[in-house]
Amino acid sequence: MTDTTTDLFATTSQDARPLHIVARDGYAAWRDTQPASVQAWLDAQAFDAAPGALALLPGDGGLEGAVLGIGDALDPDSYAHAVYGLPEGDWRVAGAHDAATLQLGWGLGAYRFTRYKTTARKPARLAVDAPDAEAVDVIAATTRVRDLVNTPTEHMGPEQMEAVVREIADAHGARFESIAGDALLEQNFPAIHAVGRASHRAPRLLHLRWGEASHPHVAIVGKGVCFDTGGLDIKPADGMRNMKKDMGGAAHAIALAELVMARKLPLRITLLVSAVENAIGPDAFRPGDVIATRKGISVEIDNTDAEGRLVLCDALTFAGEQSPDAILDFATLTGAARIALGPDLPALFCNDDALANAWIAGGEATRDPVWRMPLWRPYLRYLTSGIADIANAGSRMAGSVTAALYLERFVSADTPWAHLDTYAWNDSSRAGHPQGGEALGLRAAWAMLKSRV
Repeated sequence: MTDTTTDLFATTSQDARPLHIVARDGYAAWRDTQPASVQAWLDAQAFDAAPGALALLPGDGGLEGAVLGIGDALDPDSYAHAVYGLPEGDWRVAGAHDAATLQLGWGLGAYRFTRYKTTARKPARLAVDAPDAEAVDVIAATTRVRDLVNTPTEHMGPEQMEAVVREIADAHGARFESIAGDALLEQNFPAIHAVGRASHRAPRLLHLRWGEASHPHVAIVGKGVCFDTGGLDIKPADGMRNMKKDMGGAAHAIALAELVMARKLPLRITLLVSAVENAIGPDAFRPGDVIATRKGISVEIDNTDAEGRLVLCDALTFAGEQSPDAILDFATLTGAARIALGPDLPALFCNDDALANAWIAGGEATRDPVWRMPLWRPYLRYLTSGIADIANAGSRMAGSVTAALYLERFVSADTPWAHLDTYAWNDSSRAGHPQGGEALGLRAAWAMLKSRV
């Protein structure tokens, strides 16, 4: 993974100022140990160590240190506010703390997307004996998601996404293949081709393989719609504004695969990313068309803006052909999931209770929650087509459920499968979560995979 430690952590620093981390219920006892002048200073500011509260502490002729109030000590977000709340320079934590969580929170809080900025403030650095290796890799994985999603489509189309995955494959000794343009038809990926054919940028399936044959095999699938106009069922301007993020599922899948390889988790992984641009042009697929799929299921197009499930279904079919022990897919699939759960809770659909419970437990442990939603199969009636095997959309009822049910048609019933409908975005900034691209469900997925090997 990319080295993210230089601007975050100082392993030796003689000038590091002390940062006191105090929970609200322990604040009174900590305050009583401080000099009278510091107590008076904190009282004057009505500081009470509320979660996220930060106070700078004066000393003789300057800044002596700082105190940060926290809530959940195992939540990385508890520490994220300090990174830019503190002045630039090196800081060391005074007292006991969970080093891995603190460092992870520091890294998440330090993130800013600066590719197009001419100036940017540096974060405060944390002085540590040695950076926690796993925390550093999780920071890098989160940064990977955020950077991919934040990059405008001009610089993150299907071909640029291919370059990213190819570079990752080369770095970790993985095998890589790209099936692009009309080769998708020749190799039987017709749904991916149908969605992407109207763009001047050729659609493609990115295929990475890594790991030893004796290890458990997990297929990781990502929706890589690099920009979504909605197609001929065109989105309104406000709905299209942030559609560079419609490859957020692919960003999660890529980052998770890279994290598995970086940490050398004993898994065999197949990464599949359907990278397309859903554009408008003379060759755009139309409402009412019937398209073929790799699985042989015919699909009537009810709405060209329900394209994510089309590019995923061919990839899911191909994933199943590899006989994996589990399939995970990530997608910014439906606005309905956001209506149901809001921006912070990805919707998890799963055909296997053990897999679902492990992902939920991973989210609880890492403070990266997901929420399980039902695969209520009677709602397949909303995807009925009069002329094809299935429609790609239909009623507005239970939109995230019907999208998941569509995907389930392309997964073997005996293969454990989980689908995460994630927002991949922060509408506004808060500590640890700057506005823009976001990894939601990634740490939970990582914890789940670790628990199953």
